[in-house]
Amino acid sequence: MTIKIGISSCLLGEKVRFDGGHKGSAFCMQQLSEHVRYIPVCPEMAIGMPAPRPAIRLQQQHNNQIHLVQSNDNSIDHTQAMLAFCDTKLPALSALSGYIVCAKSPSCGMERVRLFDAKGQQLGKLAVGLYTRQLMQKYPWLPVEEDGRLFDHALKENFICRVFSCYDYQQTMQHGFSVGKLVAFHSRYKFLVMAHSPTAYRELGRLVAHAKFFAAEELQQRYLLQLMQALKNIATRKQHTNVLQHLQGFLKHGLAAEAKQELSDLIHRYRQGFVPLLAPLTLLQHHLKQLPNAYVSNQRYFAPYPENLGLRA
Repeated sequence: MTIKIGISSCLLGEKVRFDGGHKGSAFCMQQLSEHVRYIPVCPEMAIGMPAPRPAIRLQQQHNNQIHLVQSNDNSIDHTQAMLAFCDTKLPALSALSGYIVCAKSPSCGMERVRLFDAKGQQLGKLAVGLYTRQLMQKYPWLPVEEDGRLFDHALKENFICRVFSCYDYQQTMQHGFSVGKLVAFHSRYKFLVMAHSPTAYRELGRLVAHAKFFAAEELQQRYLLQLMQALKNIATRKQHTNVLQHLQGFLKHGLAAEAKQELSDLIHRYRQGFVPLLAPLTLLQHHLKQLPNAYVSNQRYFAPYPENLGLRA
């Protein structure tokens, strides 16, 4: 597959952790692996640390800078080695469409990593792993998620949606950016964005409408960043219902009264939580086969990622 996802090596079952073990993720190794090409990275091994090895931690210095040090001897400082590795490695990852990192790791954790002071006292779960912090700073648009959070269905679905959307944008622009391509892409993504953030839906629309006021490279990056930020919001039943009703409106002049009522009732039942999103979506698509509408049928909202991932069931 050409969808490239960076991943902490330990999540693929590689025995690279400090204790000589791994944190193999069933979702990553089995379900998702059919659709992506992984780029595994263990930053700790990459800077010459063995497995097993002494544990490391993030330490806040007196000047508030955060260093990566050995837990049992904080005079052994790996900060500069890790930053040097980031400077070399990260530029080679520009083609990624997502990244899955190992939770709680002082090098790879995305959030709530333990932070200590120079005396070894824990200050709280306040930090981001040093490698992942550099990664997110260099590629602020890149979908990044932790393995542990992928056990939450809503977070997993949201991450996968962002990955496939990011890849679609990259593929659309791979042979050169143009406003025409941007307009066509945005047209396909309108209702998916609306489901995640009605506010961002309006803001992205204004950005595209004022495209002529931006340099091409700035517009390309700005749109991708705002798109990824919009899709990071978890789509609610209320917001999905709003989108479903908008889509229903495109069919109002072609459906018989009984069919209209059936669709309205099904959307309402979804809103109340009695049926999954897949139910009204399937009925909408059935009616679109009878009443073709290219604009609606092309909406990414209907299939933001492969169906066999089972995320809308």
